[in-house]
Amino acid sequence: MGGSKKYSISLPEDLAETVRTHVGPGGFSAYVAEALEQRVAMDRLREIVADFETHNDPLSREEIEAARAVLRHDRGDSGGAAA
Repeated sequence: MGGSKKYSISLPEDLAETVRTHVGPGGFSAYVAEALEQRVAMDRLREIVADFETHNDPLSREEIEAARAVLRHDRGDSGGAAA
């Protein structure tokens, strides 16, 4: 990621205060940036899946659960085969 630029955003006050309490002074921007990075990644993943399903059969429940395990970094789930 490149440099930083200051933006003005509006947030629900109770949400902002909960985050500020959780991360302490100086951590608010990093927390929001990480949340936005995760949201962008999930949006891109949805686009990839939609594109895949346009040209292929829909993903099975097992394929979806395997992908979730990879995203959670817990491939050793007792419900599936070992990675």
